[in-house]
Amino acid sequence: MHKQLIHLITQSVALSDLERNLCLQYFEPVLYPKNRVIEEEGKVPVYLYFVVSGFLRLFHYNQKGDEVTTHINCPPGFITSYSNFIHQQKSDDNLECITECELLRITKFDLDILIGQSPAFKDFSILVFQQSLSYNENRAKELATLNAEQRYLKLMDQHPEILQHVPMQYISSFLGMNPKSLSRIRKQIIR
Repeated sequence: MHKQLIHLITQSVALSDLERNLCLQYFEPVLYPKNRVIEEEGKVPVYLYFVVSGFLRLFHYNQKGDEVTTHINCPPGFITSYSNFIHQQKSDDNLECITECELLRITKFDLDILIGQSPAFKDFSILVFQQSLSYNENRAKELATLNAEQRYLKLMDQHPEILQHVPMQYISSFLGMNPKSLSRIRKQIIR
């Protein structure tokens, strides 16, 4: 399972044999079943997860009690409630496995040790958090400027695997629309 993580890291930074061994030491492999909530709202996120296989989502409940999916992740990539994980604060988010998931996980304490022991991991972690910030800025801009159909077409183009593995109610919530609107858009596109 660590092979994918090491491959991703070495696309950006060089790792020594010692640093590869640190990766094996600090990232714990876990397997979770479909529909398992692995981080709960009201608690401090315990882990940063690397997705080896499977699909996960971050979601919270709005004032009406409806689920709002704010992030869907597919391999390879990292997922957690980033701000809350970094600052070790309680999160309003839940992290759920949409499908069965193979993950590597690391605690904040161990991540800090790893970053302290390895300049390469420090550089890579900065890159990951920069990418997360950039992603969230782009997502906010898209939700504000693109119409529902444009958002769906962009998802189709950039992440077609999500459409194959993630239930439509999560996709519609993630795209900021109700399921009926998404169904109508999909029918129009098929025609």
